[in-house]
Formats: sequence, C-alpha cells, structure tokens
Amino acid sequence: MKPDEIRKLEAYLQKKFELPKLVVRARPKKDDSAEVYIGEEFIGVIYRDDDDDDDLSWNFQMAILSYDLDEA
Repeated sequence: MKPDEIRKLEAYLQKKFELPKLVVRARPKKDDSAEVYIGEEFIGVIYRDDDDDDDLSWNFQMAILSYDLDEA
C-alpha cells in the first residue's frame, strides 16, 4: 500500500474506534496489506482488495487468542 493510503486508513480507524493510539504501518516486502497496532502491540492486518475494478475495499483481520480473553 502507498503511504497516503496507509495514512487515510489510519485516520479512518482512529476515528471509527475512537482510538488515537492506533497505528497502521507498511509491511516489509508486501504491498497488498499493512499491519495494525495499538501503541506497540500488533493487533492485526488490513488487506487491500482490488480484484474488482469498480469495488476497491479493505479487509481488517484480527485474531483473538483465548488467553487474550482471560486478561480482559
């Protein structure tokens, strides 16, 4: 993903989740996705989906482990 696209996604997610500490970072050696962090904690990956010429979208994938729920 391009830097301006990453900045827009970061701003959108920060606003949507009301979480200014959320950060979107480019992935090394990947140009179809970016990593999502809260502070320094990795929480997931956002994928660019441009298979259809008319429908550009992004998919956010976050794994929640059972011990994460125990800490809640």
